[in-house]
Amino acid sequence: MIYKKDANFPYPVLTNTSNSYESGGFTLNVDLKENTDNYRFDIELEIESDFLKELLSTRKAKLYLVVQSKDNKFYEVDLNTKFIDIPKTRISINNRTSLQMSIQSKEEITFAYNNDINSFFKEFREEIVVSRYAILGFSNTVIFEGSSSKPFDLFERKVNPALSSAIKIELGSETIIIHYRDADLQFVGLPMSGNFNNPYIYIGLQKALSRFISNYGEDGQVYLDDIDLPTDQLDVKLYRLMKAKMVFELTTETIDEAIYNISDKVIEKYALAVKGLATSGD
Repeated sequence: MIYKKDANFPYPVLTNTSNSYESGGFTLNVDLKENTDNYRFDIELEIESDFLKELLSTRKAKLYLVVQSKDNKFYEVDLNTKFIDIPKTRISINNRTSLQMSIQSKEEITFAYNNDINSFFKEFREEIVVSRYAILGFSNTVIFEGSSSKPFDLFERKVNPALSSAIKIELGSETIIIHYRDADLQFVGLPMSGNFNNPYIYIGLQKALSRFISNYGEDGQVYLDDIDLPTDQLDVKLYRLMKAKMVFELTTETIDEAIYNISDKVIEKYALAVKGLATSGD
């Protein structure tokens, strides 16, 4: 469960608001990334108690990341954990999601040698013994209001009856522009009409990522951690989207894999739309 700052315990518990510890603090910072299959939570953790860190190092206590969305899920980590990947089939962060780190005892713990607690508890620390599975500390709560980095913010659509082809994919200064000679080519009025445009989305991403490799890579590959933030606004969006979706290397051979990771299954959604139309008989 996620503990609130006013939770009461009959023994010292390390939090950011309690005065049970002299200089106690338990701070969690989380950065969210995602691709098509997984959420990645990058973790920065600060535990200001040598006593508790020693319990964790000697495995007398364990560290849990609690993820609360529709329900609570618990993921055991350690002091060296930098990130945790969670399949999207296990959790959903489309709505508000709360995260908190907690420390739990794995055996009976005596506070007799806990020099981090305040002077009040030190007076009788030899008498403080907590049982197995007791909560020893919990961090601040980090809240996400839903996932971001939507790939379709990259696109805009225009209708141009004078176009010499049925469609034209153009790489603009800030967006990938899909030009249609006829508005009917957008499948307006059909159920899931947006998904019927996904092949155009795919072609646009292929074209944009190929140019990205040409602009910033060598020998058909580019490592995103090795390049500066692009100056072209469309490339900036692609760069940030790929980093957010955990695509750190892009090559001419992996463009399709990169599109899969950044585009939220556009081809699968197109196939479902076609099947749905066939089933309806329209």
